[in-house]
Amino acid sequence: MKVGVFDSGIGGLTVVKSLLDKKLFEEIVYFGDTARVPYGSKDKNTIIRYGIEAVEFFKNFELDLIIVACNTVSAYALDEMREAATCPIIGVVQAGVLATSNAVKEKSSHILVIGTKATVNSKAYELGLNTEGFQSLQTKATPLFVPLVEEELYEGAILNAALSHYFCDIEAPDALILGCTHFPLISKALQEYFGEKTLLIHSGDAIVEHLQEKFHLDKKYEESKLSFFASENPEALRKIAQKWLYE
Repeated sequence: MKVGVFDSGIGGLTVVKSLLDKKLFEEIVYFGDTARVPYGSKDKNTIIRYGIEAVEFFKNFELDLIIVACNTVSAYALDEMREAATCPIIGVVQAGVLATSNAVKEKSSHILVIGTKATVNSKAYELGLNTEGFQSLQTKATPLFVPLVEEELYEGAILNAALSHYFCDIEAPDALILGCTHFPLISKALQEYFGEKTLLIHSGDAIVEHLQEKFHLDKKYEESKLSFFASENPEALRKIAQKWLYE
């Protein structure tokens, strides 16, 4: 099995980490559009265009599956990408909704979704969660978290100030959906801020759960071949991948 993972930048490496941990694929091809990150402040038509361009890039690799690790692209461009693709495409938003439904049994539970402005404005998570029966929903755009993760500020005063800025008037939810693949890198800080009773829903783990349910991936690969590509400074992406995935 050969899979492509697409993200607007480096955040999708958290999804790659989950795929590696579960040994689901023989080969993983990662493409980060680092020249144009972040996507969260861009308009819908631009996001769709970038998504289709990623599909065209992946046609060079004869993939069995493409995972859209970017929540913003998953919210806006999946239909258009699927029309352009020659293999199945799945996105993290649907996976996150299903993972939440599986993990949170009480439909009256309060769920908070955090993500980029574009992801929050799409209402993709709200629509999906409403379909699953959840009504007590709250969303919060937290765009500052993306550059903080890109700068590897996973803890400390600057991150704590951003947490207080965004969440000072928000009560601890029963579940927190990390609606951006950058955010698992600050999951420890988020857990400490809201407390241990808040369940964190991680995009990478959600994708793995969705893949196993949808495609019945039973075979385990002891070692996965990894290839990393970026629209700008691919060597920097490889260095970060080495650090995030193996250290």
